[in-house]
Amino acid sequence: MQPNTFLFDLDGTLIDSLPDLTTALNLLRGELSLPPLDRSETARMIGDGATMLVRRATPSESFSAQRVQRFLDIYRAHLLDETRLFPGIDQFLMRHQGHRMAVVTNKPYDLSLAILCELGLDAFFSALIAGDGRRAKKPDPEPVLEALRELECAPQQAVMIGDHHTDLRAGKAAGVQTCFCAFGYGHDDGLSPDYRAETGTDLLRLFP
Repeated sequence: MQPNTFLFDLDGTLIDSLPDLTTALNLLRGELSLPPLDRSETARMIGDGATMLVRRATPSESFSAQRVQRFLDIYRAHLLDETRLFPGIDQFLMRHQGHRMAVVTNKPYDLSLAILCELGLDAFFSALIAGDGRRAKKPDPEPVLEALRELECAPQQAVMIGDHHTDLRAGKAAGVQTCFCAFGYGHDDGLSPDYRAETGTDLLRLFP
């Protein structure tokens, strides 16, 4: 069945936030007298939420909940310096305006909402499921299932679109179809998605 409900990851799928995430991580690392990361290094750390990002980007002896909060504070100040939509995403959203769509991300809710609003994307999405507090994060299927509940959608009608194996695992476990975005930051970990988009413009071809 061709899906008519679209569940999107955020970073590396809808938006190219890598420059601003790298800036924030490097400012944090600078406070610890650590050398800067390049963007390719940051890209390999993204996908599992802010806590894991900071854990990967700092020495184990420097990691703490306070360090994560410090990163979030720095990132908030640079949230939209260079973050932009990936090419083709705006056309997809315009074409499918009126369809049921949600964002399912491991990024904190307030930062996710701020980005969606500032980039003019909030009107396209009926639900935002984000990675806050003790809420389960992808690859757990619960965020996907929560999005389906909010959209009042059966799993067989939906597709989880993302650039990371966590998106594919969460989608598969929730019983929805999956689409891997090879233009993002993550990897498919050898999994076989139902669809594969090499570029953002491929999404319109796959889901016309």
